[in-house]
Amino acid sequence: MSIITESQLSSQLLLAGAAFIAAIVIDIYKEKIPNKLCLLVIVSGFVINTYYAQLEGVLMALLGFALAFIILLPTFLFRILGAGDIKLMMGIGALMGPELLIYSLMYSFCAGTGTSLLFIIWKTGFTGLAKTLKRYWDCFYLRTYFKPEPGEAAGLRVPYAPALGLGWLWACSLDSDISELYFNWNIYLAPGTT
Repeated sequence: MSIITESQLSSQLLLAGAAFIAAIVIDIYKEKIPNKLCLLVIVSGFVINTYYAQLEGVLMALLGFALAFIILLPTFLFRILGAGDIKLMMGIGALMGPELLIYSLMYSFCAGTGTSLLFIIWKTGFTGLAKTLKRYWDCFYLRTYFKPEPGEAAGLRVPYAPALGLGWLWACSLDSDISELYFNWNIYLAPGTT
C-alpha cells in the first residue's frame, strides 16, 4: 500500500471533520442526516483518494465504503442505527479507508453510551430517565411489557452522529500518521518558526 501524503491526509481530515460537524448539528436538531451530505462525503472520498493514489486510492475508498456497509447493515435491520448514520460512515470509509473506519466504529459504540445518556437527560431530565428505569424494572419483575409513557426516555429517538464523530476523533487521536501530521502542523504554526 502506498504511503499517504500529508496533503492527502490533511484533505481527508478537514473534509471528514466538516462532515461530522454538519451531521451532528443537523442530526441533533432535525433527527436526520441529509442524503446530500452523505453523497458529498462518499464522492469526495473517491475523488480525493483517486487523485492522490490513483488505482490504490480507488481500491482503498471502495474497501472502506463496502466495509462500512457490511458492518453497519445489521444495525439498520435491527433498527439500532438510521440509514443516514450508515451512509455517513460509508462516506467516511471511502474517505479515510478501512483501517480508520473500523477503529472509528469500535470507539463510537463506546462513546454512544455516554452521548445517548447525555441526550436523554437533556431532553427528558432525570425524571424521564427515572421513569424509564422504573418501567424496565416493572417489566422485568412482573414479567409483563408496559409501553413507554409520554416524557419517558424510552420514547426518544437518540441522534447517533455525535457518537460517530467522537469515535472518529478518538480513532484519529490514536493514529500515528495523524499524530505526526498534527505535530508537523504545530511546528509550522508555532510563533517564531520559519
